[in-house]
Amino acid sequence: MMTFRRIFASVLLSAVLTLISPLPLFATPEYAKQTGFECRRCHVDAIGGGKLSEAGEQFLTDLKARGQYRPLTLTQHVVRLIMGYLHFMAAIVWFGTIMYVHILLKPAYASKGLPKGELRLGWLSMGVLLITGVLLTIARMPSWEAFHTTRFGILLSVKIVLFLVMLSSALVVTVFIGPKLRKQKSLTVSLESGVCTEEGLCRFDGKEGRPAHIAYKGVIYDVTGSRLWKDGSHLAKHAAGNDLTDMLKNAPHAEDKVLALPVVGKLLPAGERVKQPFHVRLFFFFAYMNLALVFVITFIIALWRWW
Repeated sequence: MMTFRRIFASVLLSAVLTLISPLPLFATPEYAKQTGFECRRCHVDAIGGGKLSEAGEQFLTDLKARGQYRPLTLTQHVVRLIMGYLHFMAAIVWFGTIMYVHILLKPAYASKGLPKGELRLGWLSMGVLLITGVLLTIARMPSWEAFHTTRFGILLSVKIVLFLVMLSSALVVTVFIGPKLRKQKSLTVSLESGVCTEEGLCRFDGKEGRPAHIAYKGVIYDVTGSRLWKDGSHLAKHAAGNDLTDMLKNAPHAEDKVLALPVVGKLLPAGERVKQPFHVRLFFFFAYMNLALVFVITFIIALWRWW
């Protein structure tokens, strides 16, 4: 593990030094993206590149005078390409995970405890985005002034702020909210609030170590310890996690068998909802906020590239 960390640190340090080294072998500055000007303003060829026009030569002279012209070497271009590729792939993985969980699975999928796989993938993606983003910014921005005096710099600044907001929310969810969600997942209804909806009752199906609960006439009973409800199944006919009020009418035994079971809570009528704890509501807020920020950041990139 230590060897891997040393190799990673060496590669990262080499990339930083390569990108910040001011060796002027040849340059391809993309100032059009920073200023918002069309290519033909500074180049003889309307599509950009090649010989500079008179205005382009004057613009280049002004940049050199202000210390804002920093050409990249061939090696620096290669490193920037690799960093850009990793940055792009990490963004696809991270944004794709967010959209998959929030649109297809719904945030409730993770509200009972953050899945370790998605959590690790998310943090790996954010780590790659952070490192490559810093390196690409170093290679791209000639000075601090460019962050608020150029179109590209302003859009990049907004994107960085939004990324830091998402990173901060992920930190809060992982460190503070996540442990509470995992703890809540292991709690029974009686230990939580004493009330439950039919949607919440289905969590207590007696499988994979979860408690087994059933409902009868608005009351929730615990059948976890009953030998007749092994793995949440009663004689292969009834499953725990359900309201069995109607089914008991056809049962071979009277309701006294159910009434003798331990009571753990009350089943809320259809349409009523249990007020979620603050940390759960905060989790849903961060979840949908991050989904919205994904669309905002994507729109900013679209503005930069195609507007």
